[in-house]
Amino acid sequence: MKLAGRVAVVTGGSKGVGKGVALGLGEAGATVYVTGRDEARLTETVAEIGELGGRGHAARCEHTDDEQVDAVFRRVRAEQGRLDVLVNNAMSTPQRGELPPGMRSQWDLHPFWQIPVRFWDSFNAVGLRSHYVASAFAVPLMIESGGGLIVCISAPGAIRYVGNVAYGVGKAGVEKLVTDMAEELRPHNVASISLWPGFIRTEDVLSMRDVYDDLSGSYSQIFPGRAVAALAADPNVIERTGTRVLGRELAAELGFDDQYG
Repeated sequence: MKLAGRVAVVTGGSKGVGKGVALGLGEAGATVYVTGRDEARLTETVAEIGELGGRGHAARCEHTDDEQVDAVFRRVRAEQGRLDVLVNNAMSTPQRGELPPGMRSQWDLHPFWQIPVRFWDSFNAVGLRSHYVASAFAVPLMIESGGGLIVCISAPGAIRYVGNVAYGVGKAGVEKLVTDMAEELRPHNVASISLWPGFIRTEDVLSMRDVYDDLSGSYSQIFPGRAVAALAADPNVIERTGTRVLGRELAAELGFDDQYG
């Protein structure tokens, strides 16, 4: 219960990596507000947080609507009076039914000039922009709380081509967002960090075994949550501000394991 008394918001936390982050923070005893659009999934995630020892709160939110995002943080202020951790994870990834014929996953979205332009917004309206917006609404409460931690979930697509131009540009933008926020937040004791969690066995990955046929070297869903919890519990986390951390390296350094060791 190393995060007992701490309050966190995880955007896009009803499934995927975000759900794993919410569970990991709950496991560490935090009070976790989970945003998402699917009420059933939110309810399920909140229940699992409780089973692990934390306190979960469902916060239904459409991250393309700034008013709804603002309302989440106003609710946290009213109910908790503090905010210690924000994890920016929300992202709108096109599902199979939305992809052009013959394409199996987001990694098939190339060449970019033959792909509907709307897919840019799929990755970057709920993605890069929503990370910026959530951070802007979260920071005043963090400063009032004496400091905090903002973690943005990123990936190697930020620095190398992965078969989707819009995705890669968005992740590169996330890295720049993290480093520039760090410059302005450092005097307020708020750390801004990019986390590369690794290949995570999310619901989508497990349901698309024809695409993800090799899961060797992958991590359980809760692994990135344990990484964020370890960062949040580190009294020297501000020394990492503006940097990128890899889940596997952080595990070795801070001494946490994956779900099955």
